[in-house]
Amino acid sequence: MTSPPAGVTHAGVTHGLVCAHHHLYSALARGMPPPPATPGNFQEILELIWWRLDCALDDEMLRASARLGALEALERGCTAIIDHHESPNAIDGSLSIIAEACAEVGVRVSCAYGVTDRHGPEGARQGLRENERYLQEGGRGMVGVHAAFTCEADTLAGAAEMAKNFGVGVHIHVGEGAPDAQAAEVLAPYATADWLLVHGVLLEDDHPLAGTIVHNPRSNMNNSVGYARPVRFANPVALGTDGIGADMLEEFRLAYVCLRATDVAATPETPWQWLLQGEELFPEVRNDEVRWSYGDMDPWSLAFTPGVSPLSVRVDGEEVWADGSPTKVDAAEVRAHATEQAQRLFAKLA
Repeated sequence: MTSPPAGVTHAGVTHGLVCAHHHLYSALARGMPPPPATPGNFQEILELIWWRLDCALDDEMLRASARLGALEALERGCTAIIDHHESPNAIDGSLSIIAEACAEVGVRVSCAYGVTDRHGPEGARQGLRENERYLQEGGRGMVGVHAAFTCEADTLAGAAEMAKNFGVGVHIHVGEGAPDAQAAEVLAPYATADWLLVHGVLLEDDHPLAGTIVHNPRSNMNNSVGYARPVRFANPVALGTDGIGADMLEEFRLAYVCLRATDVAATPETPWQWLLQGEELFPEVRNDEVRWSYGDMDPWSLAFTPGVSPLSVRVDGEEVWADGSPTKVDAAEVRAHATEQAQRLFAKLA
């Protein structure tokens, strides 16, 4: 008798899956009004879409988006989310709103506020204070930084020092696109093994940064920033979605075909290990159990089998998903609230 693949407890059962990089606030973005101009590159995608959207967010929108994002994660067997948040006009208390919304649904979350100097020194200080407040109050999280190219040196140093003092890492976008091409040089004095280095597309093979690379293949293709080819790094690699849901089996499949497109000898076992790296970042999911609609929960089978869904999900022994529905919340109410708040958001953006 052979042992089940890593991460599989027995036929059709796994631990909870982990999304190692999410933007829960983006759950309300679907169907948003078109930007004032068509973006032509990554910088313009940020400026014309995402930086306009995060400025429009308020507390009620945050709650609605986090509940919807958590519900959608649970629907796909994902029991833990490592979230990276920004809402420059609704900073104070934002991480607690997100954490409480996820707990309401029954999903674990690690929160971080993405500090940036895009909104001036006071905006950066506010972001740092929100990270500090949340961590001081015992929240599960990290210190968030948007990216090196949007932060002054003092802000980066302050975030790194805060993370060190709390014994957590920094959660930061690194080398995602051309504006952040110098990230490795800027961050080298600060990065430690507990940092999350998200994207890494433009990092050199032998870059000097310690930490876990979080690969987001769907987002990288959507933003046309290139293929990170994470097999080239010595760092551990995990999988995230960058805000495009939390279907981690689908992200695993996409990570495999992206790898296979560059190396015909590549096997699904490599991106499967990237998926399982999430357990190292969020070890509590080893106390979670997902029973699936498919018996062969091994990478070779799953790489070619779309549509695998959870039948039941237990988080720390509590059944939070059963018979196609969440047990702690009314899915229809969560979606109706999200639709209502999305319309408010769209009106602000129009």
